[in-house]
Amino acid sequence: MILLLTTVALITLIMINVPIAVAIGIVAVGGFLMTTGSSSLYDVSIALYTGATSFPLIAIPLFILAGNLMNTSGISVRLINFITALIGFVRGGLGMVNIGVSMVFAEISGSAVADVAATGTVLIPEMKKRGYSRTMAAAITSSSASLAIIIPPSIPMILYGAIAEVSVLKLFVAGVVPGVLGGFLLMVVTYVLAVRYNLPRDERFDLCNVWRTFREAFWALTMPVIILGGIFSGLVTATEGAGLAVLAALVIGMFIYRDLDVRRLRRTMLEGISQTGVVMFLVATSAALGLFLTQAQVPQQLAAQITDFTTNPLVVLALLNVLLMVLGMFLHGAAAIILVVPIVLPLVREVGIDPIHFGIIVTLNLAIGQQTPPVASVLITACSIAKAGIWETTRTNLPFIAVLAFILLLVTYVPFVSLGLTEYLQ
Repeated sequence: MILLLTTVALITLIMINVPIAVAIGIVAVGGFLMTTGSSSLYDVSIALYTGATSFPLIAIPLFILAGNLMNTSGISVRLINFITALIGFVRGGLGMVNIGVSMVFAEISGSAVADVAATGTVLIPEMKKRGYSRTMAAAITSSSASLAIIIPPSIPMILYGAIAEVSVLKLFVAGVVPGVLGGFLLMVVTYVLAVRYNLPRDERFDLCNVWRTFREAFWALTMPVIILGGIFSGLVTATEGAGLAVLAALVIGMFIYRDLDVRRLRRTMLEGISQTGVVMFLVATSAALGLFLTQAQVPQQLAAQITDFTTNPLVVLALLNVLLMVLGMFLHGAAAIILVVPIVLPLVREVGIDPIHFGIIVTLNLAIGQQTPPVASVLITACSIAKAGIWETTRTNLPFIAVLAFILLLVTYVPFVSLGLTEYLQ
């Protein structure tokens, strides 16, 4: 009953346009006041502080800053030029370029919104100019940007790892195969649609142009190697890898490409501070709500009710997928993770589901949630850049959402897809 009332109150506040972080805070404080009285507000203040000061969470503002630095230092444009030269000659090649750039950008920023902002502002106008409809340009950009939270490093994975107390490195490794497979299948769908709608080839393959753009993008291409190489080799943690991303973006942008000056750096840092403030406020209030639900023993009650119904891990995963998909339509990724994971994790462990496997399932559900209104933060950003209607774009986006849903089902019921590489590297 407490979980139902909490969910209804939260969705009601969100539907009347109360900011999500504020709505979560209101529900948390209200829950404490009604159940344990005003004395519990001391616990709320402690939860707000500790929830936002976990060491792994330091990676979030650093990856946000790294993504913003890429946007303003010419790194994104050089990546786009190189990948265009590499695969732009295929029919629908510019759409595939969009997906390819998102996959590379994902290895640096860890944020789908940063991805769509970086690639969309350059590629969407160019796609429209070359015959893509507004909705098609927005759909490809939006769906491919969600690869940024599947391919490591991933901000949602960092959040999940901190809450579930599992290895972020293992989560990163587990996301590699689903992310690359998702990118490949998105390219296949793009090609099929390009043939169907007779979209143009963008340019002939020119080896000299590939070499020229590669040289220009060389330093930008070293960033994923530096970040992922450092993390996967064990030389740095995910948090330290985020620091490496910022340092690399600063050095490349200011001293190699020289497109980043002090004025742009100041503006970029202010934007990063603003975005970080929003995310961390959400994390803090969600931690308070998580404390309330935990003290009310909601996770234990939910686990008991479901295990009374079934202990089959496959059925449990199906139920959790439905729950996560529905919540993903109404909550941003960070809120969904912080609200859901503490509640369902006891159940996940009780029925024998690997927490790393479940973390990838959660991340894929969030990727789908980023594409499904009414919240759909990534889709809305892409539509804003393309000046396209949200619901029209959603219809165009259905084949791409189907790809993400297929990857989710594959990962859910064939755990080796996500865990195979993790087990091999152990």
